[in-house]
Amino acid sequence: MKRIGFSLSLMIDAIHRFSDKELQLLNRGPTYVPTGQISISSSGQSNDDIIKKKYAPLKHQLSYLFSKYHINIALSMEIQLKISDQFTELFSVPIPSNLQQRALYEKHLLQSIRYSLNENNLILRRTADNMNTFYLGNLHEFETKAYDYLSKSDAYKVLLNKDTDNGGQQWQIDLKQMVESMNLLLESLKNHKAVNIDLFNRLLVDASKVKLPYLYFLPDVSKENEISLVPYITSQHSATWRIGKYLNELLRPFVDKNLSTTTFRDEPDFMRKLNDYVYVERHLRATTLFCSIKIINYYTLDIHKNMVDTVGYFLKDNLVTNKLEQVTIQTIKNLLLIFLYNNVFYYKDKIYTLMKGSSNTMPLSDTLSNIFLFTWQKKILKEIKSKNEFFGRYKDQVFFTWNNGNEEELDSFLQTIRDKNHNVQFQKLIGTNVPFLNAFVENQNGELFTRVYHHPILSRYTLPYVVGHSKLAHGDWFRSALIRAVCYCSSIENFNLERIYLELTCLANGYSIFFVENNVQHFFGYFHADTMRYLKDQTMYDKFRHDWFGYMTMQYELSDKLQTFNDNDCLIHLNYLYEFGPKCQFNQQFHCLWLESFNQHANLSKDKVKVQLTTKHQHSLNSLLAREKSTCSIQ
Repeated sequence: MKRIGFSLSLMIDAIHRFSDKELQLLNRGPTYVPTGQISISSSGQSNDDIIKKKYAPLKHQLSYLFSKYHINIALSMEIQLKISDQFTELFSVPIPSNLQQRALYEKHLLQSIRYSLNENNLILRRTADNMNTFYLGNLHEFETKAYDYLSKSDAYKVLLNKDTDNGGQQWQIDLKQMVESMNLLLESLKNHKAVNIDLFNRLLVDASKVKLPYLYFLPDVSKENEISLVPYITSQHSATWRIGKYLNELLRPFVDKNLSTTTFRDEPDFMRKLNDYVYVERHLRATTLFCSIKIINYYTLDIHKNMVDTVGYFLKDNLVTNKLEQVTIQTIKNLLLIFLYNNVFYYKDKIYTLMKGSSNTMPLSDTLSNIFLFTWQKKILKEIKSKNEFFGRYKDQVFFTWNNGNEEELDSFLQTIRDKNHNVQFQKLIGTNVPFLNAFVENQNGELFTRVYHHPILSRYTLPYVVGHSKLAHGDWFRSALIRAVCYCSSIENFNLERIYLELTCLANGYSIFFVENNVQHFFGYFHADTMRYLKDQTMYDKFRHDWFGYMTMQYELSDKLQTFNDNDCLIHLNYLYEFGPKCQFNQQFHCLWLESFNQHANLSKDKVKVQLTTKHQHSLNSLLAREKSTCSIQ
């Protein structure tokens, strides 16, 4: 594979005929949003019409919100008029001529790239590592890998051919029957008083609004000279979306609470807990081994019946009664069966169903996998619990210490677990040093050494793939990466190297020195440690690091409060289309007006809801060029 350009945002695995200018555009990566798409696509329209188009999403969301909370019509119209006037006043400036020229130039390049992709049988996909990297490959070879994956996997089953039976309409008939069957089962639960009328209406499936999900693949480029594929299934607007959303809102808070002692929230949480194990509890010995495990079938762990039974056993073991928030365990199991057995999708001309697990884009899938692996990991915990070992899991990755023998004995122990639990497939690494959650963890004769781990195959100096306002998202990522660096790096030398690497990554991807300096100064200035950037004092660094661990603990508390707002349907997401203009000023004025209007409101006051106003951009290079299929509606 060939990688071009210093930004390393394009990996070429096929013969192509792109010009240097086309390659330069592709080298911006899948995150890049071409300039002025709304303005140049609205040629012939007045500036007022373009403003209305940009404001339309926010207008629709506010109308729905005020109707939902029964806001007085006169007050609703007054607030919306003020917001609309503010928006028009701030964003009514026409697109500058230089931006318009650039927009037209990029539009021409995009048309040329699309033609070349089609003409030369090429495929362009973002990579599965969620970095801002494009993979360019041969379409036929890519689709052959996809069909091989589907034919060899035991997680998928073909239901029918989409376009061959009954003039291409049989699949429509079958899907309508599936929806009718789901609704009949829900009605049966209602008739038996298992669900009340409000919940029944909430879960009822409207066939006219259902869209058939599709399967697509992203390339995994983490292995040298080998490309494998990772499947993704779109899930929003599917027949099971409502049931899945409800079940996750019901189960996830309870599951998270019960799994909290053996779960890492994120990377800094893992390192904080490991440091406590070493420096507070003082259990690390010179002979302690580390083990990291990667579950490779995280979303397809077992057949549906076994998954549902496991959830039932988990609830019985951890609930005081047989109900979770007035819903019986049996009702939860019945709803899970409806959800799992009706997850269907299409790929090319065939419709498939999932035989194991559920879609990796459904939040409920993570909750179900966490329950299943909680039961599985008890076999490890039973062996190490009484021996002062450290253990934790983050989704599909497990880490624990081993003081109960040598490497061969640990390997034998894990092989026994593998032999007795064929459903959970995993890879393992054992030694005095292992990578885990992007950290390199090493036992140096009883002393813990840690730093950030960089995969030897994946591109360096690459930013993450983000959707929406890339500068804002990459600024958030940069600050998070600096926090991760200080939490992960036990020595000040490694921290400074990682900081410089992160700064260069931003600069190499086109961000200004002001962008870098502003974020770095904010990071050091938060604890009034500006001199830390230029000193090599390990003692001062240890205190600085300890402060950031404390900061993350406070952030978890705030995150939990925000999640509670979301669980209680009190987190309001609003957005509008944005190209250029003073968005910070508009957002500030919007929040001031909201606070002024609803300060004493029973449901929309500051204490009752959190309002998040964000910008939406038009299409990124990924959505413009990736040629992914669209969902199909049921006619």
